[in-house]
Amino acid sequence: MSEPPQLAKLKIDRGAAAPRRGRRWLKAGAAIAAVAAVALAITARTGRQPEVETVTVSLAWPSQNLTLLNATGYVVAQRKAALSSKATGRLEWLGVLEGSSVKAGDVVARLESRDQEAALAQAQAGVQVAQANLQQGRAELADAQQAHRRAAELLAKGFIATATADAAQARHNKASAAVAAQQAAIAMAQAGARAAQVALEQTRIRAPFDGVILTRNANVGDNITPFSSAADSKGAVVTIADMATLEVEADVSESSLSKIRTGQPAEIQLDAYPELRLAGAVARMVPTVDRSKATLLVKVRFNEQVDERVARVLPDMSAKVAFLSQPVPPADRAAVMAVQPGALATRDGQTVLFIVEDGKARQVPVTAGRKVGELVRVAQAAAAAGIRPGDKAVLKPAPDLRDGQPVRLAGKP
Repeated sequence: MSEPPQLAKLKIDRGAAAPRRGRRWLKAGAAIAAVAAVALAITARTGRQPEVETVTVSLAWPSQNLTLLNATGYVVAQRKAALSSKATGRLEWLGVLEGSSVKAGDVVARLESRDQEAALAQAQAGVQVAQANLQQGRAELADAQQAHRRAAELLAKGFIATATADAAQARHNKASAAVAAQQAAIAMAQAGARAAQVALEQTRIRAPFDGVILTRNANVGDNITPFSSAADSKGAVVTIADMATLEVEADVSESSLSKIRTGQPAEIQLDAYPELRLAGAVARMVPTVDRSKATLLVKVRFNEQVDERVARVLPDMSAKVAFLSQPVPPADRAAVMAVQPGALATRDGQTVLFIVEDGKARQVPVTAGRKVGELVRVAQAAAAAGIRPGDKAVLKPAPDLRDGQPVRLAGKP
């Protein structure tokens, strides 16, 4: 018996609904699986790249362990001069530039000197005239001596009168006095020539000692006066310093004077050459305290000459001085690589550092030495290790950190 059409419409078609419900469950399952895969990937990625802190491998100087006190100061030449002329005139020639080396006695500049040269020539001519007069006077004296001798002989024989012999004697005395006067005239003329020579020499400006020209204060054509009192005139032409007398002047606090003594070893570092350490010693302490700063001026000399191929020490350079308890041994004069003690780790019974390069930790075998300040001296265990100042080493590496493992720097994504 067939069902009425109305009841047939009310039936549920279960076969058609089942497929649609299955597809929905499949889509949900795929989404869950994708999320789980991403989570697993993130977890795996985080596990392979642990976050690490790093410290820098730096250069340290073993002398830090001997330092009692540090101070700052400037390089100063103890022998320095501003060269000028005692004469007044126009600068005619200047033969040096800044940085020129000169020897004691070298002419560095010259003033116009035609009037002094003329005066010198006149004085020298006067000397020649006086010398000619002396020769003439000596000839007259010789003639007077012969006449006096003949007159004496004739008087003894009674051939001439006494008055004639007296006249010959007077002529001889007069000739002798003339020669003495002419000799004095020569001396006076020579003194005048020397004065003219000195006046001419004063137009030459010479180096008083071996040194280097620091500044040039005048140019050719400038008027030069001894004290630069006239308008539009110059005093010092150049400034010269003896580089062999360079010292470092440093201010030391009164409270630290007990740590310093004359002759105490020191180490000098110039700001211009931070990689260079120079041996020095306390030369002297100026016995005057600056009340405004409560400091004493201490002068430190250089114990060694600086090779100009490496560095050139110049006046007014900034410098740091480390006052030491004892001289630095020759073996400790060079800088060494050092790192914080927390960066050292042990792997398979060997001391190592983990250097971060290209996002990975590179294990480097090292040999740890004595402390340098707050750092520990390290040396490469092999030439191929390749530790360089400035490398980043992992601080407090985890026990499971291994060579070549990817790492992530702290604070960086």
